[in-house]
Amino acid sequence: MEKAQQRPAAEGPDRSGPSAAGTGTALELLVHGVGGTTPEKMLDDPRTVRITGDGIAAVFRRTEDADAESRPEDYRGRPVPEAYVWCNLTSGNATRALWLLLLPFMVVNLAHWMRPPARGRKRTVRLYGLLVRLAGLTLTVLLVAGACEVALDIAAWQCAGTPACADRHSWLGFLSPTGPDGGWWSLPGRRLAVAALVPAGLIGLLWYLSLRTWRAYEAQEPLDRTPEAGEPAGPTALDRPGFWYGRRLVARLRAAHTAAGLLTVAAAVGAPAARFDRGSGGPALLDTLGWALLAALIAGGAVVVGVVCRRGRSENRLDRTLDEHLVLRLPCAALVLLVLAVGYAGWDRPGWETAGRLPGDATFGGIALAQGLLIVALGVVAHLLYRTDPDPRAAMRGLGGPAVALLACALGGVMSGGVAERVSDWLDGTATSIPGPPVLLTWQASVIPPLLVLVLLLCGALALRTWCRARAERPAVADTYDASGRAAAGQGPGAGGDQELGDGPRTAAGEPGTAGGPGTAGGPADSGAGAREAAGEWPGGPGGPEASGTQGSARGEEPGSSGGQGSTHGEPGPPGGRGASGKQGAPGAPGTSGENGTAGAPGTHGGGPGSARTRRIAAVRAMATLTDRVPLVVAVTAAATLLAGAGALVGALTTDRVPAEAARDTPAFVHGAAQTAQALGSWLIGLGFVLFVTWGRRAYKDAAARRTIGILWDVGTFWPRAAHPFAPPCYAERAVPDLTWRMATWTRATGGRLVLSGHSQGSVLAAAAAWQLEPATRGRVALLTYGSPLERLYGRWFPAHFGPAALGSLHRQIDCWRNLYRLTDPIGGPVRLPGEHGTEVDREPLQDPLAHGRTDAHPLPAPILGHSDYQDDPVFAEERRRLLARLRPEVPAPRTAGGRPR
Repeated sequence: MEKAQQRPAAEGPDRSGPSAAGTGTALELLVHGVGGTTPEKMLDDPRTVRITGDGIAAVFRRTEDADAESRPEDYRGRPVPEAYVWCNLTSGNATRALWLLLLPFMVVNLAHWMRPPARGRKRTVRLYGLLVRLAGLTLTVLLVAGACEVALDIAAWQCAGTPACADRHSWLGFLSPTGPDGGWWSLPGRRLAVAALVPAGLIGLLWYLSLRTWRAYEAQEPLDRTPEAGEPAGPTALDRPGFWYGRRLVARLRAAHTAAGLLTVAAAVGAPAARFDRGSGGPALLDTLGWALLAALIAGGAVVVGVVCRRGRSENRLDRTLDEHLVLRLPCAALVLLVLAVGYAGWDRPGWETAGRLPGDATFGGIALAQGLLIVALGVVAHLLYRTDPDPRAAMRGLGGPAVALLACALGGVMSGGVAERVSDWLDGTATSIPGPPVLLTWQASVIPPLLVLVLLLCGALALRTWCRARAERPAVADTYDASGRAAAGQGPGAGGDQELGDGPRTAAGEPGTAGGPGTAGGPADSGAGAREAAGEWPGGPGGPEASGTQGSARGEEPGSSGGQGSTHGEPGPPGGRGASGKQGAPGAPGTSGENGTAGAPGTHGGGPGSARTRRIAAVRAMATLTDRVPLVVAVTAAATLLAGAGALVGALTTDRVPAEAARDTPAFVHGAAQTAQALGSWLIGLGFVLFVTWGRRAYKDAAARRTIGILWDVGTFWPRAAHPFAPPCYAERAVPDLTWRMATWTRATGGRLVLSGHSQGSVLAAAAAWQLEPATRGRVALLTYGSPLERLYGRWFPAHFGPAALGSLHRQIDCWRNLYRLTDPIGGPVRLPGEHGTEVDREPLQDPLAHGRTDAHPLPAPILGHSDYQDDPVFAEERRRLLARLRPEVPAPRTAGGRPR
């Protein structure tokens, strides 16, 4: 990709403009999915050139296509391929490794967008967003409190104040008492002041990362458009002009969270000194200053909460307002309070000595209690929203957001507690000289092993169910390829003829396809999905695409459509060959060989339900359905985490002892279980901490590892930072404006037709970009999605934005849209539009692999492609031709209903 980007651009930043408008040139704008790729792979050509963009995200063409608009006669009947490469937005330079620190913030930000759809409940919707933002604020406080626990309590207060511990770590010598009076820095308050540099530095790092990414992502302006008069408001916020422009909101939240972190450090430094002043009978001035500091900290916290409660964002327009006074003054005021707290704590106090722990149990207990109450309230609000407009496909009946927010809080607790446990073990390996971390953190670590056992049991149950499903799928797989073989055996050379766009599909006899023929309801596509249909999975069955055409229903009414998986209309040629628009290599054709290289009988594929090849295909199909079980895993894990967290909080606050000591007087079995859970939990947290550091170090040095971690960011950072400003940046705030600007300017300049072609996560970006187009531009754009998680993942987990109503509105706004998927794909699936609209968008599942055994077209076994290489299937080019045929050079073609123009 670097080579392509270094090629010189011809005159001007964009060379795609023609000499005259209205050339009729067609463009295919390809958008890749997760994991990244290169323009050479996307365009299948080693010679590519950047058309527009920079080193982070850009549009590429093949070198020979750079001036395609000036030579329209060379592109008759085929579009100009163009690739939008955005992978560097999430896996670019080495600093992306630091984003691992931001994982809990990313997860809680996802919860903000998972709310159920609502009708006429604006206040309830705002309350939902408010609760998620407050939960995000508690995560910031939790992370900073964890850093304060490590630096101030364990290192400066406990270890540096204990000669036995300090003597083992020479770097703590200047903080440790060295004689009868000790050194200048050995006073407790001054040790705390020095240690405060660690959490303050962490806050500074988070602030810097947020500011840097804010300038690079949120500062990108989308296409400024004004909704036309009479244009109705859509069911999703994704079509609003200001949705992908969160510059103002992120700036406000960044100021509030930075101030909250600094206030937390100030409280950790000043509270021990104030507590000593109140109880020692010391100077009244210090006691008064302590109360004044406490009042100032409370007032600052109230201001921070007030700023977080205000939404401060308008999506109906591009909100270019920036609250400069608030953004600057609030963090500065918090920093001043921190400096005052450091000076107050560093004052000389005779008789003040360190003993025991700092009051961490009360701090972490209060944070855990606040998070639990917020999650419960969020669940109640989400349930109320779900009842206003129930969607049976929504994950966890609308409770996906609260569950994910709970997991974000748990992840933050594990990260904070894990660091404290590891540092304590490192400083005091014998666990005898210092008290160690707060009791609550040990209780929270002790509940991890039971949770893992529960998750493993659930995974085992799902594995058993998948194995049973794979066995049930084998006859359906065999029937699929048997039907394909019979269809190929009954078609003589040239039976299909040359298929022109607009002609109906032909059966083997050359007649329009009817029910029962190849690709009809009784065809192979139907039999191939039988096991899932019987089990209630898509296609068909409860929650499936009812009458959506995914069962291979007769499609002879649609202009230029083909039959099901068994249709082989195309150029005259030998059976099993590739037609102009038909399937490649129909398996089991006469004269082909079976799976093991033996001659296969006409109409067979050389393997029955018990063959190894059939078992392999059935297993892949069954494993692909595990994606639909993720809501169950999340629901069970979240419920168990909530109960375990509540138990840990109660146990820590009521006993004030670690689990092994609290269970000392219980029966031997209970005591042994408590000891095992405590020891194993501490070991697991240590292992997780080591893996986390190792993963981050590898990602910093290795670009390949960075790309792997980038897959996580591809999925988790699609949404704007509406709940937490320290979350990794939203790459869609750069990618969506890039795509909309490219489509709008190209169609305006050329008057040509454009197919927006998106794979996997690229299909989500494509849909989001299509929503942002003006109505006149949408009429020139067709949408082709493949391996798309639009409904299967986004529609279920983000129903307010990608639910049935939202996807239905996108179908009405885009002139034509087709979606391709496979039963072996664990990510992509049908769009499932209701009624007859389902057949307009979803094609029947593509056959994967293309051939069961060895055929003339596939002398070697065809691979099971799953989620990849959709463009290698002949159906892809066929559907792209149809979309271009629907888009006329001057006026968009009329929409079809059931295959006929209306």
